[in-house]
Amino acid sequence: MNDSALDLRAEALATFDRLFAEAGAAGEPDPTAMAVATTTLDGRPSLRMVLLKAHDERGFVFYTHLDGRKGLELQANPHAALLFFWPRVRNAVQVRIEGAVELVGDAQADAYFASRPRDSQIGAWASRQSQPLADRGEFEERFDQAQAEFAGREVPRPPRWTGFRVRPERFEFWYGAEYRLHRRDVYLTDRCGDWHREQLYP
Repeated sequence: MNDSALDLRAEALATFDRLFAEAGAAGEPDPTAMAVATTTLDGRPSLRMVLLKAHDERGFVFYTHLDGRKGLELQANPHAALLFFWPRVRNAVQVRIEGAVELVGDAQADAYFASRPRDSQIGAWASRQSQPLADRGEFEERFDQAQAEFAGREVPRPPRWTGFRVRPERFEFWYGAEYRLHRRDVYLTDRCGDWHREQLYP
């Protein structure tokens, strides 16, 4: 990767940081909320909202259970697309990020899990994520059982609960404008891993 390509990658990351800060200042209900798109085993799109828990030059991190639907899909096809929508920023901003995914290290997953509220930690043990649930009472019973099991001690991270990091290969910054004269700035990598910048028609 040449220096100019590194500069463009840094520029894309800095642009995200700037817009993310603007979203917080603009009073977005939760600037970390993002849609995560994966694919099913037969190639169908699969989409849900999650929360961004960390981002840096390595990528964008969220947490889930490896045996849940998105965890299984990401293990089968380790690529994902993210979408942030901040309607209160400027005239509305969308940020699209696409890239390969990887698991975060155990130390990072442990540290994040330890920072969660205790009831959220208990809930991670109680939930059989994405599995059929007979009724709400069954889940509440499992939650009570987990509370009793970990009473008086720290709650460890479940062995199949961890984080995924999306390593960006493409950014698109969409800026809303009147009369649908939107602006779309794209940063993307080629097969050699070099970054390029271009604009798209709205």
